[in-house]
Amino acid sequence: MKYASDSPPSLPLLLPAPSVWHALGFIALYFALQLAIGGGIGLVAGLVAVLRHGDGLADLIHQARAWLGQSDASAVAVMVTLVISAVLIIHLVRRRWPSLWTLGELPGFGFTATPIPALYAVALALGVLMPFVGGMLTQWLAQGHEVSQDIKMLGAHIPLMLRLPLALLVVSLGPLVEELLFRGVLLSSISRHVGNGWAVAITAVLFACVHLPDLSFLWYALPNLALLGLVLGWLRVQSGSIWPSVLAHGANNLLAVVSWFMMMPGN
Repeated sequence: MKYASDSPPSLPLLLPAPSVWHALGFIALYFALQLAIGGGIGLVAGLVAVLRHGDGLADLIHQARAWLGQSDASAVAVMVTLVISAVLIIHLVRRRWPSLWTLGELPGFGFTATPIPALYAVALALGVLMPFVGGMLTQWLAQGHEVSQDIKMLGAHIPLMLRLPLALLVVSLGPLVEELLFRGVLLSSISRHVGNGWAVAITAVLFACVHLPDLSFLWYALPNLALLGLVLGWLRVQSGSIWPSVLAHGANNLLAVVSWFMMMPGN
């Protein structure tokens, strides 16, 4: 792959760009928020069930797990959790590094239009293509073993009225906050030390590793996710904007959830 620049730019020396520890900390915070918010929603639902049925507080955890075990309830919890955690992270990052927000060149976060509009079409095409290429790679490595994400399983068992808003979040807000964290904060912090090319590669590997829990830590899903991370990083560097990466990420996710709408609601 060819990158716009493979050497650290001079701008990082002049701007208060994030350190690698800042970047990793924000990524950890994002996923910790999801765990905390999701767990909190479950506990509140469990408490309501305990009070309604007159059970003791000893049944609180059991009731919370039972509520979250329902597909509809779990989908609602996922949506609320994603919205709250994403909004908090976006707010904190923008408040922490306001001067980097609209800066296109690294270490900027790229929330500006790309000077190469054709890359939006390239991003859309790559986003549509990657599920097929990555899927074939994963199936080849898996040797017949099934690979499925938790979000796919969840979306397949909820009514249409919940599939629509969940799908909208999966293809919009989810990609936006992940691109901010990985192709924004993390890529910017690493590129200061090793240049853009190596930063894209390292970020892609970390991006893949972070998503392995959703795939039950199946190692053969790692190359697919890393390949997607490489494509998204390449788009970020070549375009001078984060929006092509967000577009490609959203298109990739859209292809991943399209099967939801090939089923009867509630099935």
